[in-house]
Amino acid sequence: MKNKLRLDRLLSNLGYGSRREVHGLLARGFVKLDGEIVKKEETPVYLTPDLRQRLTVRDEELDPLPGLYLLMNKPLEYTCSHREEGLLVYDLLPERWRARDPKLATVGRLDKQTTGLLLLTDDGALLHRITAPKKAIPKRYRAKLARDLSGKEKNLFASGTLKLEGDEKPLLPAAFEKIGPREALLTISEGRYHQVRRMFAAAGNHVESLHREAIGSLRLPEDLPSGEFRTMTEEERAQIFL
Repeated sequence: MKNKLRLDRLLSNLGYGSRREVHGLLARGFVKLDGEIVKKEETPVYLTPDLRQRLTVRDEELDPLPGLYLLMNKPLEYTCSHREEGLLVYDLLPERWRARDPKLATVGRLDKQTTGLLLLTDDGALLHRITAPKKAIPKRYRAKLARDLSGKEKNLFASGTLKLEGDEKPLLPAAFEKIGPREALLTISEGRYHQVRRMFAAAGNHVESLHREAIGSLRLPEDLPSGEFRTMTEEERAQIFL
């Protein structure tokens, strides 16, 4: 991220409107810097940590600057996409945030019927670092199943020899923990299409509900309701890689 931008470009990048619309905001005196109305679109703005408090639009604190990291509790029926029909996880964000440049993107995807921990960011480098296969960052899921567990799942999933239907390469070993007759925790370090559901299908079972609880050492906060999100701290970002 550059350390200085023209005021009109900054506001446009944050989703406040096109350059022309931002010029209108400035002309009407809706933008203030350090309490003073700013009307010149070419005004240079330094992207300092305190800018959000110093720069206001319609007397409201500036939206978060680029380098935004969000933690969301994804609800059922929402899709991790910008383009598909139906409910999208981006619909849960403030409308203006959906027009940001660079765009916010989900870090990997959870399918429509999977709930739980979902990360979003406009930091492409971090996104790649988390999703790169060579990083093998573990992700823990809680699965509720249609039938009783057979007792063979732990060894099967840990074997490193299980091949999913249609795949040529076997899965990396995965950690399995039985929670109840029809409930288990599964920790995988890959991100294949519908992987957890397909693993249980290969074991002769069917996943009725699936919830992601953790990525690395980062756990979904217990006090974050379904459909809600918040910004991540630096400590939380570090926990992804622990």
